[in-house]
Amino acid sequence: MSAAASSLDEELCCSVCSDLFKDPVVLKCSHSFCRVCLQKCWEGKSSQQCPFCRRKSSVTDPPLNLILKNIVDAHQKQKSESRCSLHGEKLLLFCEDDEELLCVVCQTSRKHRNHQLCPVEETVQDNKEDLRASLIPLKEKLEKFTKMKQEFEERAKHMKSQSQQTEKKIKEEFHELHEFLREEEEIRLAILRVEKMEKSERMNEKIENISKQVSTLSEKIRDIEEAMGAEDISFLMTFKETKEKAQCSLQDPELESGVLIDVAKHLGSLKFRVCENMLGTLQYTPVTLDPNTAAPWLSVSDDLTSVRNTDVYQQLPDNPERFSCCVGVLGSEGFNSGKHSWEVEVGDKPEWTAGVAAESVNRKGGIRYKLENGFWVVGLREGDVYTACDSPQTRLRLERKPQRIRVQLDYDRGEVSFFNPADMSLIYTFKGTFTGSLFPFFSPGVNDDGSNPEVLQIFPVKVSVTVM
Repeated sequence: MSAAASSLDEELCCSVCSDLFKDPVVLKCSHSFCRVCLQKCWEGKSSQQCPFCRRKSSVTDPPLNLILKNIVDAHQKQKSESRCSLHGEKLLLFCEDDEELLCVVCQTSRKHRNHQLCPVEETVQDNKEDLRASLIPLKEKLEKFTKMKQEFEERAKHMKSQSQQTEKKIKEEFHELHEFLREEEEIRLAILRVEKMEKSERMNEKIENISKQVSTLSEKIRDIEEAMGAEDISFLMTFKETKEKAQCSLQDPELESGVLIDVAKHLGSLKFRVCENMLGTLQYTPVTLDPNTAAPWLSVSDDLTSVRNTDVYQQLPDNPERFSCCVGVLGSEGFNSGKHSWEVEVGDKPEWTAGVAAESVNRKGGIRYKLENGFWVVGLREGDVYTACDSPQTRLRLERKPQRIRVQLDYDRGEVSFFNPADMSLIYTFKGTFTGSLFPFFSPGVNDDGSNPEVLQIFPVKVSVTVM
C-alpha cells in the first residue's frame, strides 16, 4: 500500500519544483507543469521551450490540465482523510462502539476509554466478509429476475404467434360467411387487435419493469464490488452507505393468469355468434376448448372442438392455466348455475376421460382423477375397462360400447350425469354439492408409441335461428 502511494506521489509531482502539481497546465508536447513553475522557466527568455523535452511552444498561456488537477485534488483529499483531523497521525484503529476511525493518540482519550478497538485491517476484513454474505442473496435474486425476464419474453413471443394464428383463422371463418358478413369480421378483428395491443403493452411494461429491476440489481452489485475493492480508509468511510445498498426489498416476480391471447373468446362458436341474425340453420358446438389450458402433448383443432394426443412434447409457455403433466384440456367457459349438456365423440379410442372439473383443480405435476381432487369424470382404460372416478372409484358395466358420451350438468341440483346418446341409457351419475365454477374436462388419454392417436371430438348440434 505505502509503495503504491509513494509511486503515485512521484507521478503527480512537477518535474520543476518536485512537489505536487499546483494549477497544472499542459503543453502541446503533452508534458505538464505547475503554472507558476512554467512562468518562472520562461521568464526573460525570447522563446518558450518545454523544460523537460526542450520542444518549442507557440502558446504563451497554456491551458489548464483539468484531468490532472482533479487527480491531484482527489489524491490530496485521500491523503488528508487517511490522517486524524485532530492529531495529524495516521488512522490505524477503528472504534466499534462509536464506529469511528482513530489514531494512536485518539485511543488514549476519555471518549474512547474502555471501547472495543480493532486494527483497521481486521475491521476491513470483517466488514468485507459481511458484504460478501450480503451479496449472495442479491446475486440469487438477480438470477431469479433474469430467469423471469426470459419467461416473460418467451410468453410475449408465444402470444405474438397466437395472435397471428388466430387472426388467420378469423379471416378464414369470415371468408366462408361471404361479403355481407365482412363488417362483422372487421369488428372481431378489431377486438383481437385491441386485446393484442393491450396485452402486448402490459407484457412490454412487465419486461421493461423487470429489465429495470435487473439493471438496478446489477448496478447495486457492481457498486458494492467496487466499494469492496477500494482503499481501506475509503472503504470504511463508505461502508455504512454500501451496507445499506446491500439490502434489497424487491419482491420476486410472479407469473399471472390471463396474459395470453384469449383464443377461445375469439374463435369459440364464431360462426354461430355472428350469424344469429341469419335465417336457416347453423352447426353449433355447445362447448369449445381453451388451448391455453392444454397439456404440451395435446393438439387442439383450429376450431377448438377436438383434441388429440400427439405424443410429442411442444415448447409452450408454462402459464398458470395450463396442465403440465395431466394430458387434459378444459372447456373455455365455466358454469356456476343452471343446466348444461354436451356430447363427446369417443369412437373406438382405447382410452379417454370426460366430464367436469373444478376451476381450482391443480394444473401442475401428476394428477389423479378423484372426486376429492375436483374431478367428476368417467373414462375408459385398456380398451374395455370403464370407471367412474367417484369415492371410491366405481367399475362400470356397460351393455354396449358407446361411440359418444353425453355429459349433463345440473349445477343447482349438484348432479353430473353421463349417458349413451345412442339409446339415452344412463351410464353413471355423481351427486353432491358444488361450489365455484365447473369447467368441461377432456382427456384423449395417453398415446404411447402411437397406440391412441384418434381425436376426442365435441359433437356439434344443429340450432335453428329465426329472424323476427
